[in-house]
Amino acid sequence: MGLTIQSTSIGVLKEKFKVELESSDEIVIALAGNPNTGKSTVFNRLTGLNQHTGNWPGKTVTNAQGRFKHNEKNYILIDLPGTYSLFANSMEEQIARDFICFGNPEVTVVVADATSLERNLNLVLQILEITDKVVVCVNLLDEAKRKKITIDLKKLSDRIGVPVVGTSARSGKGLQELKDTVEKVAVGKIITNPFKIHYDTVIEHAIEKIEPEIEDFVKSRFHKRWMALRLIDGDNAFQDSMNAYLDMDFSKNAALQMKLKEARAMICQELSDLEELQDRIVSNIVSIAEDIRNEVVFSNRTARYKKVRDIDSILTSRLYGIPIMIALLGLIFWITIVGANVPSALLADGLFWVEGQLSAFFFWLGVPVWVHDMIVYGVYRTLAWVVSVMLPPMAIFFPLFTLLEDLGYLPRVAFNLDYYFKKACAHGKQALTMCMGFGCNAAGIISCRIIDSPRERLIAILTNNFVPCNGRFPTLIALSSLFIAGSFSGAFQSFAAAIAILAVIVLGVMITLLISRLLSKTVLKGLPSSFALELPPYRRPQIGRVIVRSLIDRTLFVLGRAVAVAAPAGLIIWVMANISIGDESLLTHCAQFLDPFATLLGLDGYILMAFLLGLPANEIVIPILIMSYLSGGSMLELDSLTELRQLFLDHGWTQLTAVCMMLFSLNHWPCATTLWTIHKETQSWKWTGAAFLIPTVTGVVLCFVVAQGAALLRLV
Repeated sequence: MGLTIQSTSIGVLKEKFKVELESSDEIVIALAGNPNTGKSTVFNRLTGLNQHTGNWPGKTVTNAQGRFKHNEKNYILIDLPGTYSLFANSMEEQIARDFICFGNPEVTVVVADATSLERNLNLVLQILEITDKVVVCVNLLDEAKRKKITIDLKKLSDRIGVPVVGTSARSGKGLQELKDTVEKVAVGKIITNPFKIHYDTVIEHAIEKIEPEIEDFVKSRFHKRWMALRLIDGDNAFQDSMNAYLDMDFSKNAALQMKLKEARAMICQELSDLEELQDRIVSNIVSIAEDIRNEVVFSNRTARYKKVRDIDSILTSRLYGIPIMIALLGLIFWITIVGANVPSALLADGLFWVEGQLSAFFFWLGVPVWVHDMIVYGVYRTLAWVVSVMLPPMAIFFPLFTLLEDLGYLPRVAFNLDYYFKKACAHGKQALTMCMGFGCNAAGIISCRIIDSPRERLIAILTNNFVPCNGRFPTLIALSSLFIAGSFSGAFQSFAAAIAILAVIVLGVMITLLISRLLSKTVLKGLPSSFALELPPYRRPQIGRVIVRSLIDRTLFVLGRAVAVAAPAGLIIWVMANISIGDESLLTHCAQFLDPFATLLGLDGYILMAFLLGLPANEIVIPILIMSYLSGGSMLELDSLTELRQLFLDHGWTQLTAVCMMLFSLNHWPCATTLWTIHKETQSWKWTGAAFLIPTVTGVVLCFVVAQGAALLRLV
């Protein structure tokens, strides 16, 4: 069957891709490009606040759409997932390819990095095989200028046969010309003549054999050559997409299938198999991209690369890479610990002053005492503790961590750890998902989508909880400051606390590698796959963006989530602490039941209860524990960490208790948000249960070994 109007235009856009067209005269623009090219900046600059995000239909990949108006014409801009290729080796690549093929955008804008044009041209050339209506946006010209790179945009345009516009999206330079060019291509004022790729002779002969057979199907919708290649190389994902979007099944066309069989036999006479065919195709494209780059890009390669090479030779070296990475993380934790003390105390003073005013207001209203105690001592004090303890460390830690990300250092961390993940039979990209877990394990789980292999993606999901998220950092910071650093004095206290937290994190990474290897050798057997890790150029951090992303997008978002779960948790704890069975509260009965088991782990029943009731969010474990220890079920107004330490000592804590609690905080079940995210990503309660049990069993075993080992050695 041929293509119909309904299947190729508005029908597909609305029904299959969920593009929300406000009117039939809107011009649909696809925005494609490699990661780290500034594509999102171009999107944000063009659409401003007139945008929204969701998910692609049936996928968990983000779908961003925005609108802008230019010369009285309305445009809708679809920000496609960043991808290096359209060979559909990942979900992102498949989405980008399918939209360009079947979404029928009037224009496809391909954003390329001016500092790495050769690598970006690979995607440009692939898109030119699919559609004629392309505009290439060479972005980051300001960075290219700083690196003394010059690009002849006119010659590049002549060479590839489509318009090329240079931009510096962060400053807005060139975006007006980009909009003008897009309009001209969309309305036909600029007629493009895309560069045609010529492959090896055997591939060209195979294409010629298939093209006549698909003439009636393709018409003017696709380049026949490109579709012929996809059919020859047996791209099953593409054929599934045709079935889904076009109601077209080439497998039922007997004549075409016969020609495909002949074409593949012809290729296999010269090439070993069809897998080598894709390698040949890619090699041709890479070679052409290199030739074009040599013609249009002029730079002092020594001046450009020497400085970056010198820096990377240290930061990614086998000798210095890991120690520098550990030192930088240690420095961040030290700054966080030292810097959080004063604002935390000031914030606590202010919030507990508000508590006094709130109590006075309740007494003025004449509300019952139990209502006052439940709201003020149960709900409000829990909220006050969460805010005063969590906010200052996060407000320091997140900007510093985001600063490393903005500088381009985090991919170097992944590079340094790639070798160890390979040894653990896991995917190298798991290092990146692990880094995301430091901010939020739920975010780390979502980032596992970048791993193409389902087996390796599942390993990354199941082990992401072994690195502490921001919700566990307040607990680790408080305990390391109170007990580990308590043996030191002066400036060495904060240094010792930072070293303790760093040791916990290194242990978490080691456990991640160990469990990953264990899973790879047992329930998730398989060989690790290879991947290309891009080391982006070092960039001067954008302080404004760092502050917005870290404070608003991360700190306040996480704090809001913690507050949302802390309020009902505080209420539940107060109720449990004030409802008695006999002479003991319900909370005490539960704690006493757990105490024998907890003692084997170097903990006590109240600590285990705090972790159990802290399932909604790790941030509230310490507040729950304080409320559990205090008679009457209400939290005391703690003026300092010294009072908190004394409270713990009064309930039998030792340095071993603090160590075991830090270990159990590192290794126990994920929070409710993370568990829900795991279920959404895996679509399996079995793997969600495994994600709950694996870290919990690890924590129990580790704490048992440490506690009983200390007892045997008479260290306690």
